[in-house]
Amino acid sequence: MTDRPNSRLCIFLREGAEDAARFYAAALPDTRVDHVQPIGPNMSIVLWTCMGTRYMLMDGNDAFSPKHDHSISVATLNQAETDRLRDTLTEGGSEGRCGWRCDRFGVHWQVVPTALTHMLSDPDREAAGRAQAAVMGMKKIDIAALRAAFDGRSA
Repeated sequence: MTDRPNSRLCIFLREGAEDAARFYAAALPDTRVDHVQPIGPNMSIVLWTCMGTRYMLMDGNDAFSPKHDHSISVATLNQAETDRLRDTLTEGGSEGRCGWRCDRFGVHWQVVPTALTHMLSDPDREAAGRAQAAVMGMKKIDIAALRAAFDGRSA
């Protein structure tokens, strides 16, 4: 009997798929490289798991590269983890507002504290709106400032 094939999000990089997956495995909790398969000169398929979600990276085709409208969202537990991932994923890349990052491989990320997710889904829609407005102005997410906005007080 054959195991059922699984589903994975595939991200195309111009180059460096294996390097990218090994970088992610070192940077993100519960992340590992599962398999590297060379498929031609300067081309490979890399299967990796990021925090329980399966991905595939492919490289070696200049016609493809990651796009901003496809990103990986990572939930963080506290300010220290949020800051660490922000700094690690931005190194050699760029940052945008609201926790968005583009790493040095061109992959786009959203680093989102679970506290923000809870605030945005709170039944108090006015408080949720204040948190949303606050995060829209942040490059570096500050959980204490989000909580202050949510609570209707200044940070």
